Amino acid sequence: MWSDETKIELFGINSTRRVWRKKKDEYHPKNTIPTVKHGGGNIMLWGCFSAKGTAPYRGEDGWGHVSCGILGNNLLPSVRALKMGRVWVFQHDNDPKHTARATKEWLRKKHFNVLEWPSQSPDLNPLENLWRELKLRVAQRQPRNLKDLDLEKIRMEEWAKIPAAVCANLVKNYRKSLTSIIVNKVSQFLPLKNIPTA
Repeated sequence: MWSDETKIELFGINSTRRVWRKKKDEYHPKNTIPTVKHGGGNIMLWGCFSAKGTAPYRGEDGWGHVSCGILGNNLLPSVRALKMGRVWVFQHDNDPKHTARATKEWLRKKHFNVLEWPSQSPDLNPLENLWRELKLRVAQRQPRNLKDLDLEKIRMEEWAKIPAAVCANLVKNYRKSLTSIIVNKVSQFLPLKNIPTA
C-alpha cells in the first residue's frame, strides 16, 4: 500500500510549463499563465493505492495531522476496500510526521509491516504518478471554488475514476524503474574505458 501527501491548486497545476515562442513574444498572453490575486487556494490531501486500485478517501484533508488520525481513519478501511488480505506492506516516506514517535508507535501497535525507506532518498513513490494524473483530470474540469467544495467534489470523483489497471501497471513496473535509476546513478561514477584520445 503506497501512501503520500500532495497539494491540489484550485486554478491550474502547480508546476512549470514550457512553451515554444519567439523571443519578442515572451509576454504574449498565449505564452503566459495568469495569476490569481483573490479567490485562489488549494487543498492538501493524503492518499494511498495498491496494485488493486486507488483507495476510497474518507474526506480528511491536510497533512499537518497525517499521522495517527488519517492513518487510523483511512489505512485499514482502504486495505479492506481493496481486498488486500492479511499480508501487505505499507509505504510512507521519511517526512517528520511519519517518523514521529507517536506515528511509529501506532504502526507498531497495529503490527503493520512498514517498508523501510532510506533517508534523503529521491522521491521514487509511484503515487507521484497518480497525483499527476489526478491533477490533470481535476484541471480539465476547471473547478471554480473551494468554499462550496467544488474542488473537493471533483477531486474525489476523479480519484475514484483512475482505472485499477493504471495502478497495477505502476506497481508492476516499479522494480524496472528502480533498476534503471540505480544503473544510471551508478554509471555516473564508473570509469570510462576505451575512449579514444586525440
